[in-house]
Amino acid sequence: MARTREFDVDAAVAAAMEAFRRKGYEGTSIRDLTEATGLGSGSIYAAFGSKEGLYLAALDLYRQRYATPLIAMLRSGSDAREVIREVFVGAVDEISRDGKHLACLIVGATVEPIRDDPRVAERLGSTTRSLEAALFDVLAEGQLRGQIPTDRSATDLATFLVTSLQGLRVMGGINPDRATLMRSAEVALSCLD
Repeated sequence: MARTREFDVDAAVAAAMEAFRRKGYEGTSIRDLTEATGLGSGSIYAAFGSKEGLYLAALDLYRQRYATPLIAMLRSGSDAREVIREVFVGAVDEISRDGKHLACLIVGATVEPIRDDPRVAERLGSTTRSLEAALFDVLAEGQLRGQIPTDRSATDLATFLVTSLQGLRVMGGINPDRATLMRSAEVALSCLD
Protein backbone atom coordinates (compact mmCIF):
# COMPACT_ATOMS: atom_id res chain seq x y z
CA MET A 1 0.00 0.00 0.00
CA ALA A 2 1.48 3.33 -1.10
CA ARG A 3 1.97 6.00 1.54
CA THR A 4 0.27 9.33 1.09
CA ARG A 5 2.52 12.38 0.96
CA GLU A 6 2.20 14.31 4.15
CA PHE A 7 3.74 17.56 2.99
CA ASP A 8 2.96 20.41 0.65
CA VAL A 9 4.90 19.65 -2.54
CA ASP A 10 4.57 23.22 -3.85
CA ALA A 11 5.95 24.67 -0.61
CA ALA A 12 8.84 22.20 -0.68
CA VAL A 13 9.71 23.11 -4.28
CA ALA A 14 9.50 26.83 -3.45
CA ALA A 15 11.86 26.39 -0.49
CA ALA A 16 14.25 24.33 -2.59
CA MET A 17 14.13 26.96 -5.35
CA GLU A 18 15.31 29.61 -2.89
CA ALA A 19 18.10 27.30 -1.66
CA PHE A 20 19.25 26.73 -5.25
CA ARG A 21 19.11 30.48 -5.90
CA ARG A 22 21.38 31.10 -2.89
CA LYS A 23 23.99 28.41 -3.56
CA GLY A 24 23.45 27.12 -7.08
CA TYR A 25 22.89 23.49 -8.00
CA GLU A 26 26.41 22.27 -7.24
CA GLY A 27 26.68 24.24 -3.99
CA THR A 28 23.35 23.04 -2.60
CA SER A 29 23.65 19.76 -0.73
CA ILE A 30 20.88 17.35 0.15
CA ARG A 31 21.37 18.53 3.72
CA ASP A 32 20.78 22.13 2.58
CA LEU A 33 17.60 20.95 0.88
CA THR A 34 16.36 19.06 3.93
CA GLU A 35 16.97 22.15 6.06
CA ALA A 36 15.28 24.45 3.55
CA THR A 37 12.25 22.25 2.95
CA GLY A 38 11.90 20.65 6.38
CA LEU A 39 11.74 17.25 4.67
CA GLY A 40 13.90 14.23 5.28
CA SER A 41 16.14 13.07 2.45
CA GLY A 42 13.94 9.98 2.02
CA SER A 43 10.91 12.20 1.37
CA ILE A 44 12.86 14.25 -1.16
CA TYR A 45 13.97 11.15 -3.04
CA ALA A 46 10.49 9.59 -2.86
CA ALA A 47 8.79 12.73 -4.18
CA PHE A 48 11.36 13.92 -6.74
CA GLY A 49 13.59 10.93 -7.44
CA SER A 50 16.83 12.84 -6.87
CA LYS A 51 18.34 16.21 -6.14
CA GLU A 52 18.23 16.81 -9.89
CA GLY A 53 14.52 16.00 -9.98
CA LEU A 54 13.90 18.62 -7.31
CA TYR A 55 16.06 21.07 -9.25
CA LEU A 56 13.97 20.50 -12.39
CA ALA A 57 10.82 21.17 -10.38
CA ALA A 58 12.46 24.34 -9.02
CA LEU A 59 13.31 25.50 -12.56
CA ASP A 60 9.68 24.93 -13.58
CA LEU A 61 8.42 26.89 -10.59
CA TYR A 62 10.90 29.70 -11.26
CA ARG A 63 9.64 30.01 -14.82
CA GLN A 64 6.05 30.03 -13.59
CA ARG A 65 6.71 32.69 -10.95
CA TYR A 66 9.11 34.97 -12.80
CA ALA A 67 9.32 34.38 -16.56
CA THR A 68 5.63 33.74 -17.30
CA PRO A 69 4.40 36.98 -15.66
CA LEU A 70 7.18 38.91 -17.43
CA ILE A 71 6.08 37.48 -20.77
CA ALA A 72 2.45 38.30 -19.96
CA MET A 73 3.47 41.87 -19.09
CA LEU A 74 5.21 42.24 -22.44
CA ARG A 75 2.13 41.04 -24.27
CA SER A 76 -0.23 43.32 -22.35
CA GLY A 77 1.10 46.70 -23.42
CA SER A 78 0.19 48.74 -26.46
CA ASP A 79 3.22 51.04 -26.49
CA ALA A 80 6.37 49.04 -27.22
CA ARG A 81 8.84 51.44 -25.63
CA GLU A 82 6.71 51.86 -22.54
CA VAL A 83 6.19 48.16 -21.86
CA ILE A 84 9.83 47.24 -22.50
CA ARG A 85 10.95 50.04 -20.21
CA GLU A 86 8.51 48.81 -17.57
CA VAL A 87 10.07 45.34 -17.79
CA PHE A 88 13.59 46.72 -17.32
CA VAL A 89 12.61 49.04 -14.46
CA GLY A 90 10.76 46.16 -12.80
CA ALA A 91 13.82 43.93 -13.10
CA VAL A 92 16.09 46.61 -11.66
CA ASP A 93 13.66 47.22 -8.78
CA GLU A 94 13.48 43.49 -8.03
CA ILE A 95 17.26 43.10 -8.13
CA SER A 96 17.94 46.15 -5.94
CA ARG A 97 15.28 45.11 -3.38
CA ASP A 98 16.82 41.65 -2.98
CA GLY A 99 19.01 42.00 0.10
CA LYS A 100 20.07 38.35 -0.13
CA HIS A 101 21.58 38.67 -3.62
CA LEU A 102 19.55 35.71 -4.84
CA ALA A 103 20.56 34.65 -8.32
CA CYS A 104 18.22 34.30 -11.23
CA LEU A 105 17.81 30.53 -11.37
CA ILE A 106 17.95 30.56 -15.18
CA VAL A 107 21.16 32.59 -15.29
CA GLY A 108 22.66 30.54 -12.48
CA ALA A 109 21.94 27.27 -14.26
CA THR A 110 23.78 28.42 -17.37
CA VAL A 111 27.11 28.67 -15.56
CA GLU A 112 26.98 25.28 -13.87
CA PRO A 113 27.76 21.83 -15.27
CA ILE A 114 24.07 20.90 -14.81
CA ARG A 115 23.34 23.02 -17.93
CA ASP A 116 24.55 20.05 -20.01
CA ASP A 117 21.74 17.84 -18.74
CA PRO A 118 19.26 17.71 -21.65
CA ARG A 119 16.26 18.33 -19.36
CA VAL A 120 17.89 21.40 -17.84
CA ALA A 121 19.09 22.65 -21.24
CA GLU A 122 15.55 22.31 -22.61
CA ARG A 123 14.13 24.38 -19.75
CA LEU A 124 16.79 27.06 -20.12
CA GLY A 125 16.35 27.25 -23.88
CA SER A 126 12.57 27.22 -23.71
CA THR A 127 12.44 30.01 -21.14
CA THR A 128 14.88 32.17 -23.08
CA ARG A 129 13.13 31.53 -26.41
CA SER A 130 9.76 32.44 -24.87
CA LEU A 131 11.11 35.72 -23.56
CA GLU A 132 12.79 36.52 -26.88
CA ALA A 133 9.56 35.67 -28.75
CA ALA A 134 7.51 37.96 -26.52
CA LEU A 135 10.00 40.77 -27.00
CA PHE A 136 10.09 40.14 -30.75
CA ASP A 137 6.28 40.41 -30.92
CA VAL A 138 6.30 43.72 -29.01
CA LEU A 139 9.17 45.10 -31.08
CA ALA A 140 7.75 44.02 -34.44
CA GLU A 141 4.37 45.53 -33.55
CA GLY A 142 6.14 48.67 -32.32
CA GLN A 143 7.98 48.93 -35.63
CA LEU A 144 4.71 48.58 -37.55
CA ARG A 145 3.17 51.35 -35.44
CA GLY A 146 6.20 53.60 -35.88
CA GLN A 147 7.13 53.44 -32.18
CA ILE A 148 10.45 51.68 -32.81
CA PRO A 149 12.89 52.49 -35.64
CA THR A 150 13.20 49.86 -38.35
CA ASP A 151 16.95 50.22 -38.90
CA ARG A 152 17.54 47.07 -36.79
CA SER A 153 15.63 43.82 -37.01
CA ALA A 154 13.15 43.00 -34.27
CA THR A 155 14.94 39.65 -33.89
CA ASP A 156 18.30 41.28 -33.20
CA LEU A 157 16.75 43.79 -30.81
CA ALA A 158 14.91 41.05 -28.91
CA THR A 159 18.08 38.99 -28.54
CA PHE A 160 20.05 42.02 -27.38
CA LEU A 161 17.39 43.02 -24.84
CA VAL A 162 17.25 39.52 -23.34
CA THR A 163 21.05 39.54 -23.11
CA SER A 164 20.94 42.94 -21.42
CA LEU A 165 18.18 41.91 -19.02
CA GLN A 166 20.08 38.80 -17.96
CA GLY A 167 23.29 40.83 -17.71
CA LEU A 168 21.54 43.15 -15.26
CA ARG A 169 20.68 40.11 -13.14
CA VAL A 170 24.30 38.97 -13.14
CA MET A 171 25.69 42.39 -12.29
CA GLY A 172 22.99 42.92 -9.67
CA GLY A 173 24.36 39.90 -7.83
CA ILE A 174 27.66 41.76 -7.55
CA ASN A 175 26.37 45.30 -6.99
CA PRO A 176 22.61 45.68 -6.50
CA ASP A 177 22.79 49.48 -6.44
CA ARG A 178 19.62 50.68 -8.16
CA ALA A 179 21.16 53.82 -9.67
CA THR A 180 24.03 51.86 -11.21
CA LEU A 181 21.70 49.23 -12.61
CA MET A 182 19.32 51.87 -14.00
CA ARG A 183 22.17 53.58 -15.84
CA SER A 184 22.97 50.27 -17.54
CA ALA A 185 19.29 49.68 -18.26
CA GLU A 186 19.01 53.13 -19.86
CA VAL A 187 21.95 52.34 -22.14
CA ALA A 188 20.28 49.08 -23.16
CA LEU A 189 16.96 50.81 -23.75
CA SER A 190 18.68 53.38 -25.98
CA CYS A 191 18.74 50.68 -28.69
CA LEU A 192 15.06 51.54 -29.15
CA ASP A 193 15.85 55.14 -30.17
